[in-house]
Amino acid sequence: MTISSSDRSIRDPQWTDPGGLARGAGKSVLDESGQVRGPLVLVDLHGAPDPLVVEAAARVAGAGDRIMIGVVGRGGPHPVLRPLVAALDLTLVPGDVGAERELVGVPDPVAQAAAVHAAVAANPHAATVLAGLLRWSGSLPVPAALDAESFAYSTLLGGPEFRRWLEQRGPRPLPPPAPADPVLVARAGDELRITLNRPERRNAYGREVRDALVEALQIAELDDTVDRVVLDGAGSSFCAGGDLDEFGTTPDLVTAHLVRTRGGAAGPLHRLGEHVEVRVHGACVGAGIELPALAGRILAHPDTTFRLPEVGMGLIPGAGGTVSIPRRIGRWRTLHLALTGATLDARTALDWGLIDQVL
Repeated sequence: MTISSSDRSIRDPQWTDPGGLARGAGKSVLDESGQVRGPLVLVDLHGAPDPLVVEAAARVAGAGDRIMIGVVGRGGPHPVLRPLVAALDLTLVPGDVGAERELVGVPDPVAQAAAVHAAVAANPHAATVLAGLLRWSGSLPVPAALDAESFAYSTLLGGPEFRRWLEQRGPRPLPPPAPADPVLVARAGDELRITLNRPERRNAYGREVRDALVEALQIAELDDTVDRVVLDGAGSSFCAGGDLDEFGTTPDLVTAHLVRTRGGAAGPLHRLGEHVEVRVHGACVGAGIELPALAGRILAHPDTTFRLPEVGMGLIPGAGGTVSIPRRIGRWRTLHLALTGATLDARTALDWGLIDQVL
């Protein structure tokens, strides 16, 4: 597939090629008033440019402010383009791409690029913050990366895109108290079984579930005789993400940051690491995959699906997803999932390395 100029003009005018990128395309994302403008640049990777041009383009891509997405025709990127592909935020190619984390295989890369552009245009602050965070937070230790994610998340909580989402959604009552223990804990020998137990809310990661889960994980952290933790969920889904009825209810952004980082489950799940096995099923949304991705092993029922919807709310993954998921599938595919909000099936998740086994 060759990417034609007519395709470009119909779908997105913000195109360049490695030569244009090498000359500085995409460096500035703000206009004179400080507003985000043209946050996305699509890079036509058809053909094989001069290696020196590719090297210069890769430097610009690595240092630029804008989200930069490569688009490739049939056959994938030419080997000479590999340094640029690694530096871009992601690259869309036709068909299956196997284990190459920098690439996302789609039926029509140009059409998919248009869909990504629409998502970025709808929430440019969240999209730009996320792409920038993913570029560098992977080099941080996990606790520091969780802090970095939370700082970015708190910033967006105070932004216009999240405020617009709240206004469009309208006021909601707080969720009712859990009718039973929100998390069940059982001990058998050296194994601790933890079960999320709010099936009437699809085990949404709200305050009660979060606090009870953290308490349960602390048992494993404090008791040296616990060698294995198995985490699962009751009802139709392992966890359908954060409880939306609690969104926007934290009294201030500092408290929100401290609750996420000092009172959330991401820290203890990371510390327990290889001792934790998570068994997921149903719709795993947001925190429903962000937290399991910190565990040593994830087993999924064949019906399981995964989705990161936060950018569409003017936010970024905030339960540890910008830390846990890139360490499993790479920052490029993580960005694609988050920008598009696309649903990933269990088989693709296994191929990508997001999960370890389909049951």
